[in-house]
Amino acid sequence: MLKEKAKVMNEKDMERALKRMSHEILEKNQGLEGMVLVGIQRRGVYLANRLRDIFFSLESFKIPAGVLDITLYRDDLTLLHDQPVVHSTAIPEDLNARKILLVDDVLYTGRTIRAALDALMDLGRPSCVQLAVLIDRGHRELPIHPDFVGRNVPTSRNETVEVRVKELDGLDEVVICEREGF
Repeated sequence: MLKEKAKVMNEKDMERALKRMSHEILEKNQGLEGMVLVGIQRRGVYLANRLRDIFFSLESFKIPAGVLDITLYRDDLTLLHDQPVVHSTAIPEDLNARKILLVDDVLYTGRTIRAALDALMDLGRPSCVQLAVLIDRGHRELPIHPDFVGRNVPTSRNETVEVRVKELDGLDEVVICEREGF
């Protein structure tokens, strides 16, 4: 059982972080030409769509955006569920020789991103892949590092970070939860 321990971001904080990240992405890439946004199912998709909207408001450029399901690429698939729920993958452009901006909500061990990279490589050969995450909570098990971070949130291993988005959860916030009994 999880118990909410602390709220680390509210709606305004999330909006500010995404706007700051968009400016950093634009600056590092000197624009958006040749880039494809790819959100990792589930909440990464909504964050990618928000970044896409911010890019449009800043540059009047509609960047292609796709959706990536990594369920069948996970190395812990058999540990998670007897019957995994597979969501859709929809990539709007050929990924060959394109810059990919991979978007996820929380970076933890790095295993989700490893699975996403495997899935992307099955879809094409991008010129580069950059990673944008709303929350980096540490505890990496793989040598994966985000290029763009909304907020670093130090946690213990008995805590979880929940990103809630209006589209799925009815509100925008990031909370730290703790397993009861710890």
